[in-house]
Amino acid sequence: MAEFWESVYKGNEKMWGANPTDNAYTALEILLQHNCTNVLIPGFGYGRNARVFYERGFGVTGIEISKTAIKRARSHFGPEVTIHHGSVAKMPFDAKKFQAIYCYSLIHLLEKAERIKLIEDCFAQLEPNGIMIFVALSTNDNRFGIGNEIEKNTFLSPHGLKLYFYDREAISQEFGSYNIIALNEINEPEQSPTEKHWMIVCKKPT
Repeated sequence: MAEFWESVYKGNEKMWGANPTDNAYTALEILLQHNCTNVLIPGFGYGRNARVFYERGFGVTGIEISKTAIKRARSHFGPEVTIHHGSVAKMPFDAKKFQAIYCYSLIHLLEKAERIKLIEDCFAQLEPNGIMIFVALSTNDNRFGIGNEIEKNTFLSPHGLKLYFYDREAISQEFGSYNIIALNEINEPEQSPTEKHWMIVCKKPT
């Protein structure tokens, strides 16, 4: 997986563009409502979504598997932003607890055991009353059913990625033990959407 993403970032400087996703702004508003001031971002990439939080004064920490992506991200952030190099499978990278975790469009790239571990590891790094937001592909996304079906709701995409698509049952199975406080199927972008995701918001009890 590391080799795949390193080659992707080397071959395309800004494959998703420079602008944050619409959902990053939605996530910011949710975190502000819960008085969060710092955030961990697994799957940091080159930091396009992180900018939304950084520019609002959040303390930002990232995890990113590609050294090339991290190098590009460094040009946009000050030295106070920590970006751990490595796979989210290796979490935690430090003993720090966070008020918030924002994981956009990453978890559906993982095998089931890896997904379950990521959710568990993120929840463990939350402070009490902390908020974690996951954005994951929906079975209503237009990519669902494209490519060879490896197992239920998992397809090998034309780009060689295994994509897992969530429905409500799968969300309940994998996130049900983590105090879901909001669950919405969302369009990305909001206008003229090309993708359909679930936004899953969980809160860690005191």
